[in-house]
Parts: sequence; structure tokens; C-alpha cells
Amino acid sequence: MAEDSSYESVICVKPEVHVYRIPPRASNRGYRAADWKLDEPAWTGRMKIISKGKVAFIKLEDKNSGELFAQAQMDQYPGCVVEAVTDSSRYFVLQIQDDNGRHAFIGLGFADRGDSFDFNVALQDHFKWVKQESELAKQEASQSVAPPLDLGFKDGQTIKISIGNIKKKEAGGAKSRPVPGGLLPPPPGAKTGGPQSPPVTQPNTVMPSLLDLGSQAPVVQPTPDIWGDFTSAPAGSSSSKDSQQSGWVQF
Repeated sequence: MAEDSSYESVICVKPEVHVYRIPPRASNRGYRAADWKLDEPAWTGRMKIISKGKVAFIKLEDKNSGELFAQAQMDQYPGCVVEAVTDSSRYFVLQIQDDNGRHAFIGLGFADRGDSFDFNVALQDHFKWVKQESELAKQEASQSVAPPLDLGFKDGQTIKISIGNIKKKEAGGAKSRPVPGGLLPPPPGAKTGGPQSPPVTQPNTVMPSLLDLGSQAPVVQPTPDIWGDFTSAPAGSSSSKDSQQSGWVQF
């Protein structure tokens, strides 16, 4: 985090604040601003809150020259560096520290309640960001230490996929559609929906015998007592011979 330690960001500036000398704490109940001489501030100047990495610095500077009057260093909030008084929202107790490590407690007051609100929110937002960055760093560290998941198949490992809707679809598709025109549906074994093949006809055994005029057909014996005496013609007549040879019976 070398870049974060060298980068400074101003997160809050208030042009006028008051500094007070405060008496020692009388009890564990906290500080009271009413015990200070509020009409006689020890110093008046400008306040700036600067973030440097995860640390926040509260700097009290001269309005005109920018000379540093006092500084407080914070690594958490709420904490012992900034403490609110019990009887007002515009006054705080600030623990300042010099370059030699010596520290003291002073009173810090704002002329407007909105300025004190901004001061409080700026510190809360900064350390909320610090907490989120710390949690994110822990997650990244845990992920780098944990071994990567091996999602590949081992030797001989198989998987089974069960699709439960196939049978239902097949069963639904096997239903026969109603035949228009009031006809009954075909039997289960019959083929439907395709072109109908022409009916197979039995071979005609009569037509070939009729068309085969050149072949010898058996002689049809005349039936007596039905058509009269047509056989009384002479046996040598040409009509009877022609009818016998052609296979036709002439009436």
C-alpha cells in the first residue's frame, strides 16, 4: 500500500472553528461544554480533514497563512481522539499530538450546527470506506490461499442425465386425431396421414379368355328345352363350324 500512504485527499474543510482550553474531566460521565469559557476561545482558525491511506488527520491551520496550529491523528472512529460532549452537538473534545509524541486535550467548537454535522459525517464515511477495503482485502487473501476447485472428470467417472418429460411428450403425441366427416378412426395397426395405395385387384380370369380368340376353347354343349331347337341345323353348316371354332355360341 505504498501508493495509498503517499496520497493525500481532503475530505472536509471548515473555514472557522474555535479552540478552547478545557478543565480536566471531573467524572466518567463525559465532558460538558458549559464548563468551558465559550465566549473566550483560545484560538480561531480553519479546520481541514485529510485522509492519507487508512489514517485521517484533523489539522487546525491559520486562516491567512495556512500555518499549522495543532493536529490530531485518527485510525478509528468513534475513538479516544474525537469525543462528543454530553450537553451540545456543536462541541467536541480533540486529542492533539505533536511531532515528539506528546498529546493534550482541547475543546473544538463550530459556530453552526451544520458544520458540526459535516465534520461528524466526513469521519464516519472515511472509516466506513476503510472497513470495506479491509474486508475486501481479507476476501482476496482467503481466495488466493484456498486451492482452486477441480471440476474436471476423474478417470472412469460418468454422469447420468434424467429428462422426465420425454415419455409425457411421446404419450401425448400418440393420440389419434379425429377423422372429419363423422367417420370412425382407423384401427391401431392402420397407417394414417400418408397417400393411400390403390387396392390390389385380383387378376381377371375372364377377360384373357375372351380376348384370346385364337386359342381353342371347349365346345359348349347346347342346353335343351330352354332356347328351343337351335341344334337342329345340319352338322355340316358353316355357321355351326364357325361358332365351334371361335368359341362363341351364336343365338
